[in-house]
Amino acid sequence: MSIADLRQEVCKVNRDLPTAGLVTMHSGNASGLDRDSRRIVIKPSGVDYQKLTPEMLVEVELDTGRVMGSKLRPSVDLPHHLFLYRHLDDVCGIVHTHSNYATAFAACREPIPLCLTAIADEFGAEIPCAEFAQCDEESLGRSVLAARTRAPAVLLANHGVFAWGPSVAAAFKAAVMTEDVAKTVHLSMQIGQPQMLPLEAAEQYHLRYHTRYGQKAA
Repeated sequence: MSIADLRQEVCKVNRDLPTAGLVTMHSGNASGLDRDSRRIVIKPSGVDYQKLTPEMLVEVELDTGRVMGSKLRPSVDLPHHLFLYRHLDDVCGIVHTHSNYATAFAACREPIPLCLTAIADEFGAEIPCAEFAQCDEESLGRSVLAARTRAPAVLLANHGVFAWGPSVAAAFKAAVMTEDVAKTVHLSMQIGQPQMLPLEAAEQYHLRYHTRYGQKAA
């Protein structure tokens, strides 16, 4: 994928975040990485989502963190994106949100439990909650990595959600699904005590979803 194409994809996902109810005002951000050129494109800080264009995204060198030719400042979460890209070799897209239901679990410092087949399908495990971290360059990223399971998302204690994937579109899907299952689990807790899936059954659902669901690429 060219940088121009990556800009288009990252811009679309950023613009889709408020539409999907994952962010409000200027909160949250999405970025994408081209591993061939080792360049990231990320949302600029404090820019209205509805005004965002591909050209406004900030291009950054992965290895140095140097901004490439932009007059706009990158998201203040850039250091966390850089840290995760540098430590997760299969990740080329990251989405950060403060979506309501998922962040409610984060406020309680609780994971989203493995009690739905939808959680087994997408995540294969509970969605963990990382320990509270300061917002310096490495503390948050280290907390995310320490909490990470096979799930492509982690809750950040008292903060929000980081989701990722092999593309920014995949990261967006993980963020949407995180909020969706968080809402369902929250609603189930108003009725009673959610029952956990047996691990063997969860594994079967996860395997089926990732090997048999959807259409094969041409």
